Amino acid sequence: MSEDGTPPSRLQLPPGTWPSLIDGLCARFPRVPRAEWASRFARGRVQDAAGHALAPGLAYRPGMEVLYYREVADEPRIPFEARIVHQDAHLLVADKPHFLPVTPAGGFVAQTLLARLRASTGLDTLVPLHRIDRGTAGLVMFSVEPATRARYQTLFPGRRIEKTYEALAPPPTGRMPASRHSRIEAGEPFFRMREVDGPPNSETHIEVLARESPDTWRYRLRPVTGRKHQLRVHMAALGAPILNDPFYPDLLPASGHDFSRPLKLLARSLRFLDPIDGRERVFESDRTL
Repeated sequence: MSEDGTPPSRLQLPPGTWPSLIDGLCARFPRVPRAEWASRFARGRVQDAAGHALAPGLAYRPGMEVLYYREVADEPRIPFEARIVHQDAHLLVADKPHFLPVTPAGGFVAQTLLARLRASTGLDTLVPLHRIDRGTAGLVMFSVEPATRARYQTLFPGRRIEKTYEALAPPPTGRMPASRHSRIEAGEPFFRMREVDGPPNSETHIEVLARESPDTWRYRLRPVTGRKHQLRVHMAALGAPILNDPFYPDLLPASGHDFSRPLKLLARSLRFLDPIDGRERVFESDRTL
């Protein structure tokens, strides 16, 4: 783990006949300039599986595991902070702000929830047990202890964890409460999802909590499945796209770093029976929309 809490990426070197490690990495990542790789090697940011710095001229060995630290020039600072809701020997639950990614992706490496938590807690064993979108605020649960990680990971595919969200959106075109069952697949562009014909692979239960104004209603969303952008797609399909959503129902210019227009979606609560001791766990976000 780097000083800013950023975890390294892992790569098992693919088959190839490059003469040196840096040659192989340049071929594997053609968008990263050779000078950038040379700089990372010089600063000890390319390592073996044990965390020891490697030399750029090391012979290329297919199958070798390499750790490397991704870097982004001029990474934007996300001016909002997460709060730790709960921490014990096995779990950490954080209340994430809007705009902060959970893990490194795209133009974000250090400015992620994972990197910030690893830096603030000193726990390099932290691993997120699930994800929420960068634009979504609210609860994210992390594994602390590798020995018990698998027991918590099974809560999600086993549908043994109840996740509740809140959203602000226009009035729907249909009746409420509603349940949306549909098949969601990747669309165009690649980051946008869509509903298609076929057996449903997503399910969300939706109800109205309050009518904040004639144009804005507050909804409770309870996803049964966890497809990418599921809640956003389902709300748009019901004629009530979540406020400030740049992607649904129509593709609009992404709000990006317009911090005055957060997506009005909040991961409000998590409820489950702890697989270690069997007691009920309930966590609530303190954030508001």
